[in-house]
Amino acid sequence: MDIPPPDVEVTHTTDGPEATRALAAEVAVLLEAGDVVALAGDLGAGKTCFVQGAAVGLGIEARVTSPTFVLVREYVGRVPVIHTDVYRLDRLADVADLGDDVLGPDVVTFIEWADAVRPLLPDDRLEVEVRRPADGDGDGSAGAGGSGGAGAGGSGGAGDGDEVRVVVLRAYGARWADRADALQTAGRDGRSPDLG
Repeated sequence: MDIPPPDVEVTHTTDGPEATRALAAEVAVLLEAGDVVALAGDLGAGKTCFVQGAAVGLGIEARVTSPTFVLVREYVGRVPVIHTDVYRLDRLADVADLGDDVLGPDVVTFIEWADAVRPLLPDDRLEVEVRRPADGDGDGSAGAGGSGGAGAGGSGGAGDGDEVRVVVLRAYGARWADRADALQTAGRDGRSPDLG
């Protein structure tokens, strides 16, 4: 299946879990009821870490944990949040069995391992890819702190190389048209997100 290009794509480099959470909290300020955030990345890359940070940005006070074994968790914030993990589901039909509430118009939905269910994702969505840097990824030029910020290779990064993550935000659809500029500037204010 050919994947269409996103309407907006922004790449950040974070220097540890706290920086990833801080970036996610900043992005979460842009989220509205009806939004779907589709997360992809290897096991342990930081998908749940991103959701934890977004939960803070959405005003959720409860502890956010991976829904791998329960499949769906619900949280209350400034907008209701559904957090689901489709890693253990074998068929696309199994995802449909989770119910209509998972992609409801009155909630923000976070789907971990969403690349496995791409055909079921709505046209309007925010995709978040979290990965460890490959050669050439971690130069800090598109880091969370801007050019030379606290991303890999930047001055002032406190994390070690094992904690560095590349976070790619890809917005699709008309719902994101009015938020595109804000998404492009999220996390790019010249300081590491974990410092403020």
